Amino acid sequence: MILSTFVRFGRRLAKQLDVAALNPEAAQLSLLHSILAPNADTVFGREHTFSQIKTTRDYYKFVPIRDYEGFRPYVDLIVAGKPGILTSEPCTMLTLTSGTTGKPKYIPVTETSERLGSELMRQWLYRSLVNHPQFLSRAIVGVVSPAVEGYTDSGMSYGSISGRIYQRIPYIIKRSYAVPYETFELKDYDERYFAIACFTFRRQVSYLSTPNPTTLIRIAQIANTYKEDIIRAIHNGTFGNKSIKPQPKRAKELEKITDRTNALLPKDCWRHLQLIGCWTGGTVGIQAQKLENYYGAVPIRDIGYLASEARITLPYQDNTSSGILALTTNYYEFIPEEELDSDNPTILLSHEIELGKRYGILLTTTAGLYRYQIHDIVEVTGFYQKAPLLAFIRKSQDMTNMTGEKMHVNHILMAMETIRQKYNLPIVTYRFTPDIENQRYKIYLELDLELTQAIQENLLQQIITAIDLQLCNVNCEYKQKRQSKRLHLPCLYIMPPGWSEAETRKEIASNKRNVQYKWKILCHENNKNL
Repeated sequence: MILSTFVRFGRRLAKQLDVAALNPEAAQLSLLHSILAPNADTVFGREHTFSQIKTTRDYYKFVPIRDYEGFRPYVDLIVAGKPGILTSEPCTMLTLTSGTTGKPKYIPVTETSERLGSELMRQWLYRSLVNHPQFLSRAIVGVVSPAVEGYTDSGMSYGSISGRIYQRIPYIIKRSYAVPYETFELKDYDERYFAIACFTFRRQVSYLSTPNPTTLIRIAQIANTYKEDIIRAIHNGTFGNKSIKPQPKRAKELEKITDRTNALLPKDCWRHLQLIGCWTGGTVGIQAQKLENYYGAVPIRDIGYLASEARITLPYQDNTSSGILALTTNYYEFIPEEELDSDNPTILLSHEIELGKRYGILLTTTAGLYRYQIHDIVEVTGFYQKAPLLAFIRKSQDMTNMTGEKMHVNHILMAMETIRQKYNLPIVTYRFTPDIENQRYKIYLELDLELTQAIQENLLQQIITAIDLQLCNVNCEYKQKRQSKRLHLPCLYIMPPGWSEAETRKEIASNKRNVQYKWKILCHENNKNL
């Protein structure tokens, strides 16, 4: 009965998106008006004359493009407890993510934005049920961050929207959760992952879901590394300070598996596993490909292009990172990738973007972001009816993102300046590149001739540890990924004198004008010549 109600609701949501996909232009214009009208009397709405906006051209005219730093003064007022700043609807919580200036970003959440995000997730579950009717038949493993990580001075909570949704998920799914929500509030990451492994391996699991595939890899690795401890905990029913029903029969099953395979891996323990939901594109795609080693040949469905600011796409097929643009959730504008640095870029709407092209994306949300530059690059991979299918490609504008750390060049500049002063290093230049395969950053550092020759191995270790610590200090997302061991300690290379000059000459020779050349402190990909 409950499942049939859930299916009917999911089918209705899917039909609404299908109708919007037949005429994206009309659906998006209607949504834009529904966002602007109730917010015309807010501080932001009055400053940008929302009441006079009738067309998309009016919207371009009255509301300039801006990124988070352009919204920070307004958000600061919300954080201070002021109402009616960006939305007439009250801000119910703030999500927390890293900012490019070293200050964290607080993203407002409203009841409407939370509801729309939840409905998109429910629609994802419904569409997955159509293709995998048994994927909710056994225990479900979802891994999220805490819903509340702290409070502002005004008493407003900030934390993870995924944790909040986890708490509010429909009962038909929640009753099958393998991991109690309280587990995600454990402060110690090793203790948290051990507890997650204990709770999951005591059940037969049919579905796992978390955005980052490295989380799933880590759970499997923890289980295999501490297999005797986990089996003992399941047998006795004690996980740290938590006591639950002992399961000696399940423990015996797992013990037999480890005796036979000399390992404790999900692929041997969860014979009913039907589906994995996680990101499969961008830089984490390489990690998603490794899941088969731990979980077996299980279908993987991308959970969609989502960020702290918004949920943007709805994948409806397995083994692809592409998803339907969520036309009924947010209003979207697109800038051709080659025009991202232009002062007057071409602005395209969802019905105007082309197959195979890449674009920067602007968001207008029900939580108070208007023409928000999220600094992401997406690619049009196809169409669902007339709605574009989008895949996230990478962060843009001096930013990399291997596993959710959102490393901006400003983070690196701040960290390296602190290191320069602390060790009195005569730095010539440096370059950071993501090592996606090994989930770490490679740092290429050129010093002056004398110190390069005299530098000691113990000083090198001190420097790399100090750089890692400073990156944690200026980037909260990087700190979280290091604490959870989804990112590893960076690797430092001391480059020979003249390295940066040689690199500059090579890059200028590659059809780059000398007067336009800028040294890249942060590269999106490893330079194989380094």
